[in-house]
Amino acid sequence: MADLQYGDKIIEMRGIVTEVHDGMVAMDLKGRLGTFRIPRRMLISDYEVKVGQEVGFRMSFVEVTSDEVDEKYINKIKAMNDKKERCE
Repeated sequence: MADLQYGDKIIEMRGIVTEVHDGMVAMDLKGRLGTFRIPRRMLISDYEVKVGQEVGFRMSFVEVTSDEVDEKYINKIKAMNDKKERCE
């Protein structure tokens, strides 16, 4: 992976928990930025996580690091989707 060219510009994001499962938490981001899903193990909380709770985190901008397409990854995703369709 290429090194990132731009310095960090850390932005505070906020959202509301919309789903809680054993292995995943989903949240709607404020400011109509969409939905964010993370593994449950990545969420830090001193409380039992419940739908409706506010969450906050910091992130920077996402940077494309190469103009090359990772064909191996694309083929893997296509194979997984094909397998899923056959099972349905």
